Amino acid sequence: MTDTPVPILMYHSVATDPNEATRELSVTPDAFAEQMAAIGELGLTPVTTATVAARWRHGRPLPERPVLITFDDGYEGVHRHALPVLAKHGFAATLFVSTGWIRGPHDTGDGLDTMLDWDQVRDLAAAGVEIGGHSHTHPQLDQLDDAGLRHELIHCKEIVTDELGTVPASFAYPYGYSSRGVRQAVRETGYAQALAVGNGLARRRQGPYALHRVTVRRATGAEEFARLVQGRAIARTFAKDRALTKGYALVRRARQVRRKAIRSRV
Repeated sequence: MTDTPVPILMYHSVATDPNEATRELSVTPDAFAEQMAAIGELGLTPVTTATVAARWRHGRPLPERPVLITFDDGYEGVHRHALPVLAKHGFAATLFVSTGWIRGPHDTGDGLDTMLDWDQVRDLAAAGVEIGGHSHTHPQLDQLDDAGLRHELIHCKEIVTDELGTVPASFAYPYGYSSRGVRQAVRETGYAQALAVGNGLARRRQGPYALHRVTVRRATGAEEFARLVQGRAIARTFAKDRALTKGYALVRRARQVRRKAIRSRV
């Protein structure tokens, strides 16, 4: 039971009319409501990231037919549209915030669309949504030098802690990108687990700092969604995404090696 593969759904924006920057990875409020209803009809059990990681860490059984509902970045529609639906069904979820994109005193002004403010993040936390970290400015963490990487992780953690009064336990890598050094830094910063993308089912053997998720986007239809949450045809559904991810990983690795070589000569 402890090795049960788990679908971790990765949402971004829930919006009727998102801008072009967020449209592809958004879902409509109606689609989100239908997807949550499908989870209920299929008898799945939504749990938080921290719950699954803790049970895997201690070898304890997971709830029957678990599924994770996660949101990245911190778009306003998570509060406006998703929260009432989650509350209706009594579903757990996890929101990963890029603290520099949340409206308020730490806002860098770089959020891609209308973002949450901290009162709304506190509302979500009060409703039982786990709030995790997603860096401060949403960079590709594996392309940063050590000082920049540590700043992104620590500043994000400190802001969430100050604004909510609780220390975030979970982290999600922006764009899903990480490296051995990034994963080590996330662990040393104090996060207990972290989510990548991978477009595959999460398994205990992936380790707590590289758990896979599957992408839900505007083009995800009802049949495809049903397959995702039941763990069926995942590889076929995301074959193109996986090929692109592998190719771009090689490009990023080459860039990282070149930057290190340049820095060593300075």
